[in-house]
Amino acid sequence: MGNPDRGLLDWLDEASAERGLYYANHEDGWDFWSYRDLGRLVLTTAAALRADGVRPGDVVALVQRSSPGFVATFFGALAAGATPCSIAPPFAYQRADEYERHAAQLLETVRPAAVVCDDESLERIRKVAAEVGLGEPVVFDRLVADAEPLERPLPLPKTALLQFTSGSSGFSRGVRISAEALRTNIGGMGVWLGCSPEYPAASWLPVHHDMGLVGFLLNVVVTGFDGWMLQPDDFIRSPLRYLRCLSDRRIVLTAMPNFGLSYILRRVRPADLEGLRFDALRAVIIGAERVDPRVLRDFHALLGPYGLDRGALVPAYGSAEATLAVTGLPPGEGWTTGHPGNADDGDAASLAGTAVVGCGRPLPDRTVTVVSEDGAELPDGQVGEIVVSGVSIADGYLGDAGSASGTSLGGQGLWTGDAGFLRDGQLFVIGRLGDGLKVSGKMVFAESLETLLHQRGVPERRVAVLLGVRDGTPTGAAVFAGVRPEWRRIAHEVLSAWLGDAELLSVEVPQGGIAVTSSGKPRRRVIWQALCAGVHDAQTRPLTAD
Repeated sequence: MGNPDRGLLDWLDEASAERGLYYANHEDGWDFWSYRDLGRLVLTTAAALRADGVRPGDVVALVQRSSPGFVATFFGALAAGATPCSIAPPFAYQRADEYERHAAQLLETVRPAAVVCDDESLERIRKVAAEVGLGEPVVFDRLVADAEPLERPLPLPKTALLQFTSGSSGFSRGVRISAEALRTNIGGMGVWLGCSPEYPAASWLPVHHDMGLVGFLLNVVVTGFDGWMLQPDDFIRSPLRYLRCLSDRRIVLTAMPNFGLSYILRRVRPADLEGLRFDALRAVIIGAERVDPRVLRDFHALLGPYGLDRGALVPAYGSAEATLAVTGLPPGEGWTTGHPGNADDGDAASLAGTAVVGCGRPLPDRTVTVVSEDGAELPDGQVGEIVVSGVSIADGYLGDAGSASGTSLGGQGLWTGDAGFLRDGQLFVIGRLGDGLKVSGKMVFAESLETLLHQRGVPERRVAVLLGVRDGTPTGAAVFAGVRPEWRRIAHEVLSAWLGDAELLSVEVPQGGIAVTSSGKPRRRVIWQALCAGVHDAQTRPLTAD
């Protein structure tokens, strides 16, 4: 089972030559890197960083895809006594100008002593680094070309990871995560999931996102089990290749957001799965965004005949400020749904708009409460703000913590800015508190309405719902990316049913025109601010049934 006391660099002392990471290549095969080889590359990278002027306590920025070089730079920075910080490579953004603004803000915030990138990212990140007054980025292969390994790692830095938040509520904020918080979060996930080195795992998640980095890559490497690594665009091009990996390699553990499940449902048919088996899967961790119960049901209906156990679908909840994992459903238990309010009050569903999937119970040494606006703890079933305390809470934000995100860190723990409720010890997450509108005394949440739109056939990533008060008028807006006429009708039916007398708007932008984070979440507050400022006036019309 997982060892909660395992250090972040202990694996270097016992690196296996048989186990390691397998990277998908362009020939539909896999390139193997044993932990022994990765360990040597880590110590070589640490020496190269030291020779490049990196000193204990400095920050090393990684702008790299998932690769052996990423693993070596991340753990090499730690072995050099420095703090790694992963920044999304350009592939994660559709528009160059949007990426450059994002990367410039992050690099300006952390002011790294070194920026290590891959060949693919060099041209773009060189331009951004120059704009913010940083030195020349270094390509990983050139960094390590003539270096010899350090004999032993230096002491770990106080801050073992600078993790940026998703930025769904505005600019991303750098979160300072200590070595102790990172170690205990990885250990807590191991206990929750029953991780053992003999359990193979697979992922297509980007390593600049906390779910892909902490929830998967660091967990796999520190625990020491085989990891099968695909790129996000490998998954987008061929989700069937990912599914074949799960089947052929007898994968036990994988993870993805709700979007990944729904994408598989759109692209894969039962006939494509003939000959595949998913009975080895013990945990498909589902987090990072609200989980749709319809998607869970349909995903199990697709893969269940090929051996997937319903109990292997494991919803979870976490955040960058909590290092990652806060709650999770134990593998094998089976997910459930619930509505807020009392079971017999006849008005329960009005708060959420649709059934909410339970995200499990708190991991060891974590406490989750739901509080009212005045901070009073609420009883089961009542919706309020989710507050987390205990181990693995970040030390704070880097630089100016001012933000409209609604999330804050303090002496009482992490005030998440997320709305939810508890029932029988399990957490049910509804959405962001700032992304809601009070209607007839009840809160309606944007994510709930989006779920209803998806259930009616409007695809994910093609619509974002905004709720707020605009020019003194309660307003709901559906932002469509490449709208189809029937989507307007569906959105009018859903929003008018839930928002009462609120003004309803349709904002129609080109496909790919919805501002999203590097993990694909709508940046609702950024879009809302632009709407209120008149930026989208030419693209805005009343939302009607016609």
